Amino acid sequence: MEKRVFLFAVTLVSVLQNLQFPVANAQTKGRIVTVLSIDGGGIRGIIPGTFLAFLEAKLQELDGPNARIADYFDVVAGTSTGGLIATMLTAPGEDNRPLYAAKNITSFYLEHGPKIFPERRRKNFFSTISNVLGGPKYDGKYLKSLIQGLLGNLTLNRTLTNVVIPAFDIKRLQPIIFNSKEAKSDVSKNALLSDVCLGTSAAPTYFPPHYFETTDAQGNIKTHDLVDGGVAANNPTLVAITHISREILLGSFELVDMEPMNTSRMVVLSLGSGIAKLEEKYNVKNATDWGLLGWMYNAGATPLLDIFGDASSDMVDIHVSTLFQSLRNEKNYLRIQEDTLSGDASSLDIATTKNMQTLIQIGDSLLKKSVSRVNLETGRPVPVQGEGTNEEALTRFAKILSDERKLRQLN
Repeated sequence: MEKRVFLFAVTLVSVLQNLQFPVANAQTKGRIVTVLSIDGGGIRGIIPGTFLAFLEAKLQELDGPNARIADYFDVVAGTSTGGLIATMLTAPGEDNRPLYAAKNITSFYLEHGPKIFPERRRKNFFSTISNVLGGPKYDGKYLKSLIQGLLGNLTLNRTLTNVVIPAFDIKRLQPIIFNSKEAKSDVSKNALLSDVCLGTSAAPTYFPPHYFETTDAQGNIKTHDLVDGGVAANNPTLVAITHISREILLGSFELVDMEPMNTSRMVVLSLGSGIAKLEEKYNVKNATDWGLLGWMYNAGATPLLDIFGDASSDMVDIHVSTLFQSLRNEKNYLRIQEDTLSGDASSLDIATTKNMQTLIQIGDSLLKKSVSRVNLETGRPVPVQGEGTNEEALTRFAKILSDERKLRQLN
């Protein structure tokens, strides 16, 4: 694995070093590209919501109470529940400011989580049998009504900064990457934000797939048969970096000083929603007897989905860490992830008051833990000496983001 990761990093570094440095707004000139990425994870979106509330509070200390996350990032990427958060932080309200302040993300989950994931559906015997034999665990009607009510007719091209949201098209068997940049130039890609959110969060076995249509400039209909973006990119950090690189190659970004691109000019904040790596939920002894049903449903869990989601998140972290570490710019990439979840806290859909409060506590506790970085030999995150806590690292990031924004305003 180490050899493949090294070759990937060398290739990506070679591409990036021949690119130019972009800024999302052509009217400004800055020094760095700023990227925020938020993992999928269902109700566990409460965990990154805690980090975002802390970061936005620090930005407000520096720049005033009206400061919002969308003001500071060139790209905000999110998958599944992370896509919902990315949209809430960047979709414009009536005053053309973000619909949600970061501090209100947790309140959103506390209010709506129990209705999105109703407990009666988990504990009802007939619902369980129906889910095993055919049909999703939840009908998704409340989530659909909620998202459509919040976002109305807002389209992807209206976001206050560029968003990147993965989904997966089961008809074409390929990932679909929705982004604001393309939506502004191609009407067929300018979907309703509500459709994008419902597509990226349509987790197989949990919610029904989401279908919608868009129309191109000639009136041709483009269909979308979507499931959760987590089956392709549960951690969308690499999708965001690749998006930036692609836009540079296409000449779609303003260039800064025509200087070569490298990771010293990129700041990436990647927020996980927690995983149960240390719980050791599954083993060969049990899995040997699993058939198709066992891999898809086991004591209320979904082993195959857990494996896909966690594997994808970890591989992205390894690749991005390799890139930044190989160029000695590892401090420009901050990944905050909790890998010690267990029991109800590791589930995607247990939205009881008790579990949601536990998730808040996990987020708060993780802020106090030491900054961790992937060991490229083992693939496991390890605490980094001398870089303080995640709370201190986010405080440093806030200063970098604030300085960059002030520079762009000055220019």
